[in-house]
Amino acid sequence: MVKQKNIFYYLVIVLMASCVPARLMEETKAKLGACESELAALKKTSQENDAKLAELKEQSGRDKKSIEGLKHDTTIIGSSLRNMTSKYDKLNMLNEQLIDKYNKLLNGSERDNTKLSVNLQLTQEELLQKQDELKSLELKLNKQKADLDNLTVELRKREARVNELEDILRKKDQAVADLRKKLSDALIGFENKGLTITQKNGKVYISMDESLLFASGKTNVEPKGVDALKNVAKVLEQNPDINVMVEGHTDDVPMKGAGEIKDNWDLSVMRATSVTKIMLGSANIDASRIISAGRGEYVPLDKSKTPEARKKNRRTELILTPKLDELLKVLGSN
Repeated sequence: MVKQKNIFYYLVIVLMASCVPARLMEETKAKLGACESELAALKKTSQENDAKLAELKEQSGRDKKSIEGLKHDTTIIGSSLRNMTSKYDKLNMLNEQLIDKYNKLLNGSERDNTKLSVNLQLTQEELLQKQDELKSLELKLNKQKADLDNLTVELRKREARVNELEDILRKKDQAVADLRKKLSDALIGFENKGLTITQKNGKVYISMDESLLFASGKTNVEPKGVDALKNVAKVLEQNPDINVMVEGHTDDVPMKGAGEIKDNWDLSVMRATSVTKIMLGSANIDASRIISAGRGEYVPLDKSKTPEARKKNRRTELILTPKLDELLKVLGSN
């Protein structure tokens, strides 16, 4: 195609050269040069366009591949979209179900809240009642504590008194034991010879048989009995804190007399008085310490009716008791 154009241009030039004047020839040459320049420019442009076309074809190929990839991706995306749409529908349905359950729960919660509110009010009322009861109990406990403190103080005072009483009783028991020993020492020649000394109930008992003191039915003390009573009197003189009860006892055989001794009462009283007078006359003893009493036959040692039992019951007893003034003073302070 290029060669044909060149030949054409050549023929035109020959024809123009032979047919036209020189001026026209020059103009023609000028035009021909311009055409050649334009042709060169067009060639260059054509080449550039060819290069661009090739580039565009190449880009078109790439675009086609991209379009195919996009179509494939669009297919995948569409499938994913449909899958997601299905999942969304399911989620939406699940959400509606949850909302429905929530509404039901909310309605139920309102009922429960009302019930809880009522229960709470009742609980508060019960709590207030319990608080009142607790305050009342606290006041009661405080009072009981105060009472307990007072009782504790009183108990301590009483314990102190008890300790004091126990100390006095120990001293009394010791005094009785000492008295028992002193009497045993003083009457060592008479014990088991119609005279016995015993200690019981915080007292010392001296029991003297009728055979030691009196003849049958008599009230005068025999000499050997007088000696025993004098020894007792000396011990009593040395122990002024001892009180003495002199008791006369007889058997149950009635007295038969018309004199001053009419019965066993008279006999027991008069024998007790005789013993008392001998002791008072034998030592310096305050008479207020001694009590004389007749018990007749009514306090026997042996209730049998045998001669041995009756002999045992005919006796005179000296009951020696420590004075309890100190003890009574403590008891009186209570």
